[in-house]
Amino acid sequence: MRQTKALLALLAGLLITACGGAGSGSSPSGAPASVDVGSGNLAGAGSTFTEPFYTKAFYQYSQLHSSVAVNYQPIGSGGGIQQFTKGTVDFGASDVPMTAAEVAAAGGADAIAEFPTTLGVAAIAYNLAGIDKLQLDGPTLAKIYLGQIKTWNDPALAALNGTTKLPGTPISVTHRSEGSGTSYAFTDYLSKQSAEWQTKVGVGKSVQWPTGIGANGNAGVANAVKTTDGAIGYVELAFVVQARMQQAYLKNKNGKFVQASLAGGSAAAAGTTGLSTTNFSITDAPGDTSYPIATFTWAIMKKTQADAAKGKALTYLMQWLVTGGQQYGKDLQYAPLPKAVSDLAQTSLKTVTANGAPILK
Repeated sequence: MRQTKALLALLAGLLITACGGAGSGSSPSGAPASVDVGSGNLAGAGSTFTEPFYTKAFYQYSQLHSSVAVNYQPIGSGGGIQQFTKGTVDFGASDVPMTAAEVAAAGGADAIAEFPTTLGVAAIAYNLAGIDKLQLDGPTLAKIYLGQIKTWNDPALAALNGTTKLPGTPISVTHRSEGSGTSYAFTDYLSKQSAEWQTKVGVGKSVQWPTGIGANGNAGVANAVKTTDGAIGYVELAFVVQARMQQAYLKNKNGKFVQASLAGGSAAAAGTTGLSTTNFSITDAPGDTSYPIATFTWAIMKKTQADAAKGKALTYLMQWLVTGGQQYGKDLQYAPLPKAVSDLAQTSLKTVTANGAPILK
C-alpha cells in the first residue's frame, strides 16, 4: 500500500507540474471571450487510461474559464458508465463505447451523445533486471495471459529474443481487477492474435482471466509490475513513461517490433474510416510504425441538459477538449485526434440541447 501511494504521489506531482503551463510557453486557447461558456461544477468519472490527460486539460480549462470547475474520478470505464447511468455524474468516460444494453439502461440512443476525446496506447510493461530490450508478439503474449508460458526463459520467448539470455524467473501476470476499457483494448488485441484466446476468454471490459493477479486502475497495475520481479502488465503509456518503467517491443501487423509511443498511436489511427460507436477498434492496425494496442477514449453525456448553465459549461468544455485542448496531451503521450475524428465529436456535440435549443450554434 505504501508503494502504491508513492507511485500515485509521483504521478500526481508530475501532472501538477505539467498543469502549470502549456509547455511551449503559449497560453491556452479556447472560446472567444465574447462567448458565454456557461458555469457550474461539473462531475465526471470513468477511464483511468485518459486520467493524466483529463487532469491536465481540465485544469487548463478552469484557468481559462473560472466559472467552470471539473471534478474527474478515474474509477475505470465500467464504473464511469455505471455512475453516468445512475445520474451521479455529468459525464462518463470509457475506452470502449457503451454496449446496446448499457445504452438502453441509460435512456436509449436518442438520449445519449457519445464521442471520442482521446487517442492513446497501452504499453506492455515488465520488470526484469538487466533485460533492456524484450521482444514479444501477440500469440506469445496470449499464451502468457492464458497461463501456458510460465517462466521468462520459455523457448517461445527465447526464440523471439535472439541472443538475449532471459532468466528463469517465474512470470507474474498482472491485469485489471475492475471493468476497464484498457482491458477491452488489450483483450481485443489478443483475440485478433489467438483463436484460443478468442474462444476461451474473448473480448470485454471484464473477463474471466485464466491466470494472474488483479490490480485497480492503470496506476495499480503499474505499481504491481514495478514492485514485482518478473511481472508483466498492460498499462497506459503515460504511467509507464512517468514511472520510468520497462516496456516491451511488440510485433505489429507488418512484422516490425515497436514500443508504445505517441507516433505509434497516430499511425494506428491514420487509416480510421467510418468510426462509430459500433466500429471503433483500431488494435492491430497495419503500417510499419503502427503500435498494436491503440484505442480512443469516449465521453458520454446526455443530449438534453436539464440545467442550462451546467449543460452549456459541459458542452463547451467538451468542444474545447476535442479541438484546442488536444495540445495538452502531447507531453503525456496522447496523440491528437485525427481531424476526421475531431469533426465526428463536434457533430455529436451539436446534438446537445438546453431549453429546447442546440447549445452549439
